[in-house]
Amino acid sequence: MSAPELDVVFTAPHPDDLEIGMGGAIAKLVKQGYRVGMLHMTTGEPTPRGNLETRAAESAAAAKVLGVTVCETLSLANRELMDGPEARYAVAAFLRRHKPKILVGMAGRTPAASPDHYQAQLITEASRFYSQLTKWDDRFDGTEPFQIQHLIYRPVPFAAEVTHYPTRFVIDITDTIDQKIEAISCYRSQFDGERLDRVIHYIRSLGGTEGGSAGFAFGETYALHRPIGTSDMVQLVGDWKVPPPDKSVGSRD
Repeated sequence: MSAPELDVVFTAPHPDDLEIGMGGAIAKLVKQGYRVGMLHMTTGEPTPRGNLETRAAESAAAAKVLGVTVCETLSLANRELMDGPEARYAVAAFLRRHKPKILVGMAGRTPAASPDHYQAQLITEASRFYSQLTKWDDRFDGTEPFQIQHLIYRPVPFAAEVTHYPTRFVIDITDTIDQKIEAISCYRSQFDGERLDRVIHYIRSLGGTEGGSAGFAFGETYALHRPIGTSDMVQLVGDWKVPPPDKSVGSRD
């Protein structure tokens, strides 16, 4: 049976990274009718709070909440995740099977958190390139080459460096932020009680800040390594939904 073709694939190193960082956009795309895939590069184990069976069940539950077409977890090593041939082959094979138009991954170093995060960025970038390579099918489980049109980054809010991308845009997740929080809440082994409350506070605070910058109640910021082109400037900028303090037309000054 052939693997389903996807419109968008989201990648991250551990189960719960995608839900925390990109869950609003994932749910939004699904609601808009797109076929979305989630790829966890590792199981996330060992951790002080979980085990393989629990994390797998939590990941499946979160994917069901978000409504994705495919959710897969690779067997790359947590805590030892490194950009290299093995990881590139594994991720690229998944991409070649599912043929997404868009690939989305985390971006930025997190020296106070897992080094797997930045390694996952490097793996995602390399795997996008590897997915199109010819005469190398044996390294990718016999899958055929496929060219992914777009690579989109989800910048880490608390990265070590401030990175300036040619393009940033904000996705309105006002109608999916509760769904995002529900998906995160599936990871009971990682977030329970006060810990979950703090994560939810963080999600709503960051979502409000990012969304407010673009005129939305809640949003998620994404970036590209190139400019976005348009033939319709009016459609691109859209309607600015934030009213001025005085709703009357014109200035009183």
